[in-house]
Amino acid sequence: MIYLAVFNGLLLLRMALADAMRLRRQLYVPLLIFVFLFSAFRFEVGCDWTGYLNQYYVYGRIPFSELWNNREALWVSLFTLQTTLDLPYPWINVFSSLIFFIGLHAMARRQPDAFAFLVLLFPILIINLPMSGIRQGAAMGMMFLAFNAFTDRALLKFLLFTFVAAGLHSSALVFLLLAPLVKGGYSRQRLFLAAVLAIPGSLLLLSGEAGEVATSRYVGTGVDAAGAAFRVGFLAVSALYFFWYLRRNWREEFPQDFKLAMIGALLMLLMMGLLPLSSVIADRLAYYLIPIQAMIFARIPFLSLRKDRSLHVALPYILTLAVFAVWASLSWHFERCYIPYQTWLFGYPEQIRFPF
Repeated sequence: MIYLAVFNGLLLLRMALADAMRLRRQLYVPLLIFVFLFSAFRFEVGCDWTGYLNQYYVYGRIPFSELWNNREALWVSLFTLQTTLDLPYPWINVFSSLIFFIGLHAMARRQPDAFAFLVLLFPILIINLPMSGIRQGAAMGMMFLAFNAFTDRALLKFLLFTFVAAGLHSSALVFLLLAPLVKGGYSRQRLFLAAVLAIPGSLLLLSGEAGEVATSRYVGTGVDAAGAAFRVGFLAVSALYFFWYLRRNWREEFPQDFKLAMIGALLMLLMMGLLPLSSVIADRLAYYLIPIQAMIFARIPFLSLRKDRSLHVALPYILTLAVFAVWASLSWHFERCYIPYQTWLFGYPEQIRFPF
């Protein structure tokens, strides 16, 4: 299977370059370009391919003057622009992937090892979002920038990027609840204040149009997300590992990012509590936390770990490979959505026809 082959190749390359930090930095950009092309120029790959094709036919007819009548106007505007430029349907994947990978690069270049950060994002986040759920993939691109703003304690930028993300996919609105924590350092008092404010904030979001749509579709309806238990569970295990083993070293060696890592880990645990209520909502929100998980994992080699250091450095890659292998090998959903992989990057065979 090409996806496992690509990820295994990335893992082997990361292992081979374990002591070659400079070379990993040099290979990061070519790797980023390769993964972007792999994602953006796929053809009839992804669970939502047909759904977005329907959106292409519907939203492509909406004039710019009527865009703001739509709940996620920024997303609709991409189809309007595409139609204006007379581009066939598959170009929406290029646009959404471009937004995603620009945001990813902005966060990756702040990491001590951008190569490892990208490798850890490939099997779950990249395959599920810019290669399938492209609307949330575009929103994730904005949330990468919002996480950077959170780290910089730049409240206005955080709010701006989060609102733009919500204009692409309304699920990003939930991260506005982190706004009280943007300024200042991390403390239990500030976390408690944010939790108190989150209660009315959550009720406000759920009472809005986006919350009502999500609740009516996914709460108590029997609609489940395939693989959600694996992905959300993996995040929860990662959070427990962070709290139990990495937290103190992280606070000492990466103080600027510690607040984001700490809050992200707490949210990972909260997703497990949300899972019984709605696996779809828990899964959708959990995707936004995977970059924080990858940030935590990719920095383990830079922490002052004295006992079983090699094991802890390798553990994130072993667990990520295990989760991905189980999902890719046993899920009928994965087989139906992603196999076979096709691309139109180098031209397309006769049987492929672009819908207009």
